Amino acid sequence: MKVIIKLLWLTSLMLPLVTPSTEWPRSTPTPSPWPEQFHALLYMNMTSSQTLQITNLWYDWPRGRNVNIIQKQLGELLYDVEWNNGTSFYYTLGAAEGEGEGTCETMYFEVGITRPDFLDGANYLGTLFTDGFLCHVWEKVDFIWYYEDVLTSRPVRWDFYDGISTHVITFEVGAVLQDSLTQAPAYCFSREREKLLKADDTKEGGGGHRYFLV
Repeated sequence: MKVIIKLLWLTSLMLPLVTPSTEWPRSTPTPSPWPEQFHALLYMNMTSSQTLQITNLWYDWPRGRNVNIIQKQLGELLYDVEWNNGTSFYYTLGAAEGEGEGTCETMYFEVGITRPDFLDGANYLGTLFTDGFLCHVWEKVDFIWYYEDVLTSRPVRWDFYDGISTHVITFEVGAVLQDSLTQAPAYCFSREREKLLKADDTKEGGGGHRYFLV
């Protein structure tokens, strides 16, 4: 009996340490930084141009590169290879070997690729169900709206101000694209007639958005 009384007494001392936790102030959620290396399969709705595309995004911060392999609906496969020195190559591989080259456009930006912590300073808007997931939602400079799964902290979706809506289908942390697949083809460098373009924000779904994400 004395043992039971002593246990009840100890429990009464512990209860005040537990119950006040429901009254602690809740901190505002902050978005998780992007992993330094990952592969994501993205479904993208380009609202402004009324087109759809599937993009394989290979993000590699340690190597200073961001690769988007873009399949537009019923269109040609486009490679968008962005480097941290501001250089971006947009190219297609063209026909089979020996039957003609693809296209290539080289652009130069004043900033590098998107930083892992590009959402620092974003405004928290609350939670919302989207794509079947309960998500935390943030907005930054009226440019991007970002949705992160409450349970796993994985990105689920992000929307840009210009109507581009991106939905994450798969997300593989630590996946790295082979170096050989990130090298722009020789014709990106050998064409004397190709002009070096000054980058602007007109490349839909491409590197132009990086100005706001660094």
